[in-house]
This record gives sequence, C-alpha cells and structure tokens, in this order.
Amino acid sequence: MQQHLGKIAGGLAGLFVIGYLIAVYWSFEPAAFNVVEKAKQTAEQQQVKLVPGYVTSTALIEVSETLLNKPGGYLSNDKMPPSVLMDNMPAWEYGVLEMVRDLALSMRKDFSRSQSQSTEHPALKKAQPQFNISSTAWIWPSAEGEYQVGIEQLKLYRAQIANPQDRESQFYARADNLRGWLKEAEKRLGSLSQRLSASVGQDRVNTDLAGDSAANQATSAPSHHVVKTSWWKIDDVFYESRGATWALLHFLKAVEHDFADVLEKKNAKVSLQQIIRELESTQETVWSPMILNGNGFGFVANHSLVMANYISRANAALIELSELLAQG
Repeated sequence: MQQHLGKIAGGLAGLFVIGYLIAVYWSFEPAAFNVVEKAKQTAEQQQVKLVPGYVTSTALIEVSETLLNKPGGYLSNDKMPPSVLMDNMPAWEYGVLEMVRDLALSMRKDFSRSQSQSTEHPALKKAQPQFNISSTAWIWPSAEGEYQVGIEQLKLYRAQIANPQDRESQFYARADNLRGWLKEAEKRLGSLSQRLSASVGQDRVNTDLAGDSAANQATSAPSHHVVKTSWWKIDDVFYESRGATWALLHFLKAVEHDFADVLEKKNAKVSLQQIIRELESTQETVWSPMILNGNGFGFVANHSLVMANYISRANAALIELSELLAQG
C-alpha cells in the first residue's frame, strides 16, 4: 500500500514539476520586432508599395498576432492548469490588448477617414468591434476567435490601401489624426503611472474638479483620499504596464515611419524618438524572481515605482508632442 501511494505521490510531483516548467516557459515575454522591416517583407511578398499607413497597419496586425501565437498561445481565458494558475502573462496580454483596442478605434474613426462626415471603411468597421470582446471569454464566441476575425479584417484593409486601383480605401497621415490617437495613449499611460505609484500607498489631494469653482460632479467626494494597490495586484499592474508599453513602443515606431513628413514639418521627430527611448527602458530584463515592493528609499527595490518613472516621463513627452502637433 505504501509503495502504491509512493508511486502516486511521485507521479503527482512529476506532473507538478512539468507544469511548473511549462508555466515558466509560457511566462517569457515576446521579443520586440522591427515593424518597418516586417512591413517591407510583407509588401515584397504581396508585391505592393509601402504606402502611408502600411507600416502602422502591419504593426497593429503583428502585435495582435503575437498576442495569439506566442508560446502557450492566448492564456487569459484558459481554464486548465498550468495557465489557469498564471497571472503575470494574462496581465501582460491585457495591457497589449488595451493598446490594440485604442489603435484599432483610431484607425476606424480617424486615420481612414478624411473628415467627420466621411463614411467608415467597411473592413475597419468590422475589425474594431472584434477586439472589444471580453479578454476572458472562452465559450463561443471565444476571445481568440473574435480577435482573429479582427486581424483578418485588418489585413484586408492593409491590402486595399496598397491597391492603387482602390481609391475608396485610404490612410490619412495628418497631424490632427495622429494627435487624436496620442491623446488616447496619454490617458492609458497616465492611468498606469498612477496605479503603479499606488504600490506604496499615497495620500492624494482630490483634483477631480481641477479647481474650477463652477464645476460639479454626481456625488460628493472627500478632499483627500488614500490610494493603494492591493498587495495581490502589484505584480499584475506591473506586467499589464509591461504589455501596454511593449505594444505602444511598436505602434510609435510605425507612426515614426508613416507620419515622417508631418513630424518633420512640426519639428516633432526628436520628441517622438525620446518617447520611444523611454518606452524601451520599460522593456529591460527583470532579473528579480518576483516583483519587489519596497517603500520609497528603503533597502528593497520597488519595481513598480521604477516602471512608473519611465511611463511618467514618456507620458509627459507625449503631452509635449501633442502640443507640437497642434501648432500651425
């Protein structure tokens, strides 16, 4: 009996070790890729020119496909071990997904339209809602299936803007279009920065009404409130930020190519390159086996505050870039 129980215990231990090793492998974050080179390779394969918008469309497609095809595939909606026990990679996936959603929406309502009264592009009209399904949906329709449909529609749009015979499919590389998307990126980074900074807890002054004496809000709120990220959520917020900045980094590099003339005219190219440099710092290797949460200037590092520093600087530079694009 004892020998039989020993074999069962040994088998369970072996399964645990195998599951753990698989989880570690699936937790490796995908490497960055060269969006311009990827677009050039795709254009050569399809025998088309690298028209404005081709690199940005390719970046959105490749980032979305990486979300689905990286080691382990898409994990956020898995219901079986070991992925059901993992939280860092699903948090990374959610950060990427949020940036994908923002760019897909801007592609639909801004980049592909000449003015507010113009019609939406059919492929983008179908693609953008596909990315809005819950990231944890697993029964029909599944998140992966809906995202894949969106990717196929994005590929259709990319092919159509590269077709010189298709005059109805366009990508407008204008300063106002770019500024609209950057404003959405600002809000994402601002939120992430605040959540990361709250890892140590903060007593914040309520600035909801921004000092406007005539402003109102639905319900009253205290003048001060303590904000602190749950200890259980600190690593999730950190990896969500890693995913969001990973995706945004690729999108900004694509924008640098497609909006090169606009950025040059506005003398804003250097500002964009500085943002890219700050975001590249967020992707440096995390050597610690766990996300540490030391207090301020204490003995133990606080990875969340380091990440918040890079994101805050990138966000400030994004605001300055938006102002440059708004100038005549």
